[in-house]
Amino acid sequence: MRPHIIIRYIGLIFLFNSLFLFISFLISLLYKDSGIFPLLYSSIVAFLFGIFPLIYVPPAKEISSREGFLIVVLSWLLTCLLGVIPYVIWGGEFTFTNAWFESVSGFTTTGSTILSDIEILPKGLLFWRSATHWIGGIGIIIFALVVLPNIGHVRAVLIKNEFSPLAQHSFIQNTKQVFRVLVIVYLGLTLLETIALRIAGMSFFDAINHSFATIATGGFSTKNLSIAYYDNVAIDIIVIVFMFLSGIHFGLLFYTFTGSKYNIFKSGVVKFYFFSTLAGILFVALNLYLNNFYSFPGSLRYAAFQVVSLSTTTGFANANSTIWPSFAIMLLIYFTLQCACAGSTAGGIKVDRVLILLKALKIQIQRFHHPNAVIVLKVDNKSVNPEAVNNAIMYIVLYILIVFLSALLLTAMGVDSLSAFSGSAATMGNVGPGFNLVYSLGNFGTIPDAGKWILSANMLLGRLEIYALFSLIYYRSWR
Repeated sequence: MRPHIIIRYIGLIFLFNSLFLFISFLISLLYKDSGIFPLLYSSIVAFLFGIFPLIYVPPAKEISSREGFLIVVLSWLLTCLLGVIPYVIWGGEFTFTNAWFESVSGFTTTGSTILSDIEILPKGLLFWRSATHWIGGIGIIIFALVVLPNIGHVRAVLIKNEFSPLAQHSFIQNTKQVFRVLVIVYLGLTLLETIALRIAGMSFFDAINHSFATIATGGFSTKNLSIAYYDNVAIDIIVIVFMFLSGIHFGLLFYTFTGSKYNIFKSGVVKFYFFSTLAGILFVALNLYLNNFYSFPGSLRYAAFQVVSLSTTTGFANANSTIWPSFAIMLLIYFTLQCACAGSTAGGIKVDRVLILLKALKIQIQRFHHPNAVIVLKVDNKSVNPEAVNNAIMYIVLYILIVFLSALLLTAMGVDSLSAFSGSAATMGNVGPGFNLVYSLGNFGTIPDAGKWILSANMLLGRLEIYALFSLIYYRSWR
């Protein structure tokens, strides 16, 4: 293990963040608001901590998997710590605990907030808040490695440790092409949505901020009422479309746009994602309509937005869903757990694992009737080996166990059961809002400080897919 090499690459991540902090400072300077000093100071700190390792530590042609793992995990943790600085300096509701929660929520694209008044923030700090989504959405490492020379297998090691194993399995290109695919799709979707939202009536500032949050499936808005502030059907539709697209494996989107035979229309995972989301929308809409909440078109509008928002872990809101019927709330909680596809910016269990679980259950039932039958589990006409099936099932069990334990700890602190469970599920899945105290138009400010640290840990566990942080705890077992 070479600590200096790890520090060098973490320095590169700090430099990347310093660029966005400086852009945020320029925005505050343009608007002459109170974010000027906090953002300038933070960008200088990030630049200094980033530049010195690059000056004094020579680049490595090769890095080990262990070094790559530590670079990824420590980059996430230290970047979240860096994101605390401008919030704490600015003040307001940002105690250290609240600033940590907001920073982790931003970089992990969770979108949960402690702020009771978002609109009071200076423009530069609002932009930085949205930028943390955009940086974290595709992965801190991925963005930083775009500027790295292709030295040895450095890129391959880091991308292996950054990506979910499910996402890696879905790519059919080499590492260099993977970078190109991710950057093209990510930048392309962001640009297209910004233009569409601007045409639909948003200001350019709001359009770019909401695009950052949508494509990263984050959910931070510049408005206290989120998308509900605009009460605009065209904006709702645009955001729904881009949230749904951002929940699909980016490689599949790229192959689809380039006319490849390997596309979203032939993917069993995407079909399951589409039809499960569609079923959720119809059931929720029907439940709202029969309970006289809205007209049928209104029920479809609000159901579609909320189901897609939660199933893609974006967390935007165009209605107060916490007052909806219990049936609708339970369906929304289900989608908070399932979420979207591997290889997208979404968090959660992911439909890939849910599909594997359902297929494994089907095979188990078939074997009950035909004990000697040899049945191979396939996804998209590819065999899934038993180890991968076991890993998927174990991940789901561990995921739900963590959600339950987190909720249990929150209830011990006096948080009601619905707020505790939905908040734990929302932070673990990087979804954002829950129900009751932490509902879609509310915030997590009333959660006790100890609870905020638990939920922050959930966000990091969910973003790093649990095992990465657990492996860091058991560092001695690497030797």
